[in-house]
Amino acid sequence: MNIEELKKTKKIAVLSPVAWRTPPRQYGAWETVASNIAEGLVERGWDVTLFATADSITTAKLHAVIERGYEEDRTQDAKVVECLQISEMAEHADQFDLIHNNYDFLPLTYTRLINTPMLTTIHGFSSDQIRRVYHKYKNDSYYTSISDSDRDPQLPYLGTVYNGIDLSNLTVGEKPGDKLVFLGRIHPDKGTHLACETAKKAGMPLVIAGIIQDESYFNEKVKPHIDDKQITYIGPV
Repeated sequence: MNIEELKKTKKIAVLSPVAWRTPPRQYGAWETVASNIAEGLVERGWDVTLFATADSITTAKLHAVIERGYEEDRTQDAKVVECLQISEMAEHADQFDLIHNNYDFLPLTYTRLINTPMLTTIHGFSSDQIRRVYHKYKNDSYYTSISDSDRDPQLPYLGTVYNGIDLSNLTVGEKPGDKLVFLGRIHPDKGTHLACETAKKAGMPLVIAGIIQDESYFNEKVKPHIDDKQITYIGPV
């Protein structure tokens, strides 16, 4: 399928992860993006089906085989849940003109088994190992990046689409506040400890919000800065 054929697309499947609800109650970056995409497409008149957890909220058609996200219901096996979710999408692929994959590399392994073209937003490379999958299927899926700096130079991209936000969920102040905020997962990749060091150098209070994704990093690099006075941690929001 070429670009002109893509423009004639009528029915779109948006594949969201099933770690959390779509949109998430708190943390859930990819689920947030998938939700924004689905809602935006529906608003523009497209026929959209969202593959997500059964408790997800959407104006699109919801297709679900997983009741709750495996991060919210820890009795589930994440690999089993992911297998069921992705295979369900593949088994219904012929019902759609395009599949928009927000589920990382695993759905790519189905691209040679289905006829429907797949657009994959690469939300980042969690390790160099997963690049092997993207390289193997680079001629079987269309790729978009979330920033030019996040690209793999050996992969072909349709373009860069920066992650947007729903401004209706935010209250914008007219003047700057007197606090600094770190919002994101607490992980070395995000540099939470650098935010702490910056706050101390600036002499400003810092509020840290987000899930702890690396306990060792939190305990060794971030927690020593937290005094509940200048620097506080309030958990995920």
